[in-house]
Amino acid sequence: MAEFTGERVIPGQVEPDLWNEHAARYAFAARYAAGRRVLDAGCGSGYGTAELAKMAAHAVGMDISAEAVGYAREHYTAPNLEFFQASCTALPVRTGSVEIAVAFEVIEHLEDWRSLLDELRRVLAPGGLLIISTPNKAYYAEARRLTGPNPYHVHEFEFEQFSAELRGRFPHVEFFLQNHVAAIGFQPLDPARSAGIESYAASCAGQPQDAHFYLAVCSAEPLPPPPAFLYVPSTANILRERELHIEKLEVENKGLIETLRALNEELERSNAWAKSLESQLEAKGKELLECVRLLDAAEATVQERTEWALRLDSELKVLREQLSAVKASRWLKLGRALGLGPVLPND
Repeated sequence: MAEFTGERVIPGQVEPDLWNEHAARYAFAARYAAGRRVLDAGCGSGYGTAELAKMAAHAVGMDISAEAVGYAREHYTAPNLEFFQASCTALPVRTGSVEIAVAFEVIEHLEDWRSLLDELRRVLAPGGLLIISTPNKAYYAEARRLTGPNPYHVHEFEFEQFSAELRGRFPHVEFFLQNHVAAIGFQPLDPARSAGIESYAASCAGQPQDAHFYLAVCSAEPLPPPPAFLYVPSTANILRERELHIEKLEVENKGLIETLRALNEELERSNAWAKSLESQLEAKGKELLECVRLLDAAEATVQERTEWALRLDSELKVLREQLSAVKASRWLKLGRALGLGPVLPND
């Protein structure tokens, strides 16, 4: 089973806000796909291609990841839906054969991102549309200031560069600014009685530098005036979601506090043990120093006794030599012959 790593969205494995911002782009594009041949370049897990296929005459998803394509084929099937493993910078698609090309959150992942734009321009039929999106570099950097840059992004775009690259390939480009917006909804309790969705926008004004994502509809032919588009997800009770999120954070924080308290208690026990060990080591050190002192004293005594014994031995040797000399004296021998003189040892 494919796992969400932060590079590709996997249905059911991401939190609602992240899922909604991706699903909304495909809902936006599906309005253009009715009865047309559609290519989803960098389709990832395939959920968006499947959404486009509900409206399209034929929808093809392509991704360089074999794992992603395998997941898409396993989870999404329809007579007019296909998935292929291919590079977005070398699309195995005939020139001019695609009526709608979609590339959502792909361009920032590629080293050779200009080849992606060239390939998408090549495969479009006359009058075809490219619908492409990418994060606002400035906003994205601010949003990730604590977690650091996205490791899967190779090149992020400011509006001026993104606009220049698209307008250099397509004579007609309409830009949309994608943002999470605050709204108030009135939804019928009985969906069966709903007459559709009406929307009222107090203002459609926006500035590129404030956008979360840039989305562009590009064509070689003139485009009609673009309407604003509002996507209302099934999980659209923002206040309730916020309350649940706060509640979840409170539970998580409570657990973290308990964990921190336990760690502090363990640290205190470790510090007490270390202090006790330090006292024991200090006492043993004093004992060792006393042993060394006693050994030094004993060594000095042994040395003194040794020197004393050597002196005695030397003196005894002298006395023996003197005794031998006396025994060998002629006067002593004469005295003994006359019965005079001392009696010496060993006589």
